[in-house]
Amino acid sequence: MYSQIDSNKRKTMLLIMIFIAFIMILAYIGAEYLDYGYGIMPFAIILSLGMTMVSYFKGDKIALKSTGAKEIQKEDNPYVYRMVENLCITAGMPMPKVHIIDSPALNAFATGRDPEHASIAVTTGIISALKNEELEGVIAHELSHIKNYDIRVMTIVIVLVGAIALLSDMFFRIRFFGGGRDSDNKGQLGAVLAVIGIVLMIVSPLIAELIKLAVSRKREYLADASGSLLTRYPEGLARALEKISQSNTPLATANSATAHLFISNPFKGKKISSLFSTHPPIEDRVNKLRGMA
Repeated sequence: MYSQIDSNKRKTMLLIMIFIAFIMILAYIGAEYLDYGYGIMPFAIILSLGMTMVSYFKGDKIALKSTGAKEIQKEDNPYVYRMVENLCITAGMPMPKVHIIDSPALNAFATGRDPEHASIAVTTGIISALKNEELEGVIAHELSHIKNYDIRVMTIVIVLVGAIALLSDMFFRIRFFGGGRDSDNKGQLGAVLAVIGIVLMIVSPLIAELIKLAVSRKREYLADASGSLLTRYPEGLARALEKISQSNTPLATANSATAHLFISNPFKGKKISSLFSTHPPIEDRVNKLRGMA
């Protein structure tokens, strides 16, 4: 577990470095092609650092707001709140903020930058559909994401990956609608950079999905195991995952940027999305859990 935590912290820094490097490359291309000079580079540095800060400090709030999650207090839903509270005491970790998403879908997620600044969200559908020990298994799974620092990596991915796609699209639009100030001797360079802009716009979403795939699948297995050790009852989470897999109700407020946060793929019944699912097959997860018993 401790090696996984260290690995997640390294991945966070690597993602930030890749993002800043990508912004600088775009700035260099823009300076060369638009003939604005290298004065644009300081702006690119400020922009990349600003987006990094937003993703680090506000990424969780963006994720919660985009999914329609509402924070609750103990009196709003004592059953869920006390379950989270009791598991946190058992795990020896701070109490995260508890949110509920008004949706019949069976799903849950955790987000934040560290255990001291974390949130957990569950749908009304999963609360009503699961038995006590099953819901406990789901919440323990999400608390494990918090304790293992998975949430920091995946929350930062939301903003940084989205920014890459947005900036690539801006570059493409500037090329065809902004005009640029090509001189005669830059005509060939302009054509090359135009191709680069198109390629970036097309490939960026794919790169985003590959990044999420690279850091998502293994963390689900680890959170399943860690959560089961916390509850001492792997069968509870196994049964919960079976019920979740049998439900075909998608989460209407989910999007491709936040899908990797959830305990199960929120795009139920959408075959195109499953091609790039950030979640391992639930059957495999259930088998591994039952192998722990």
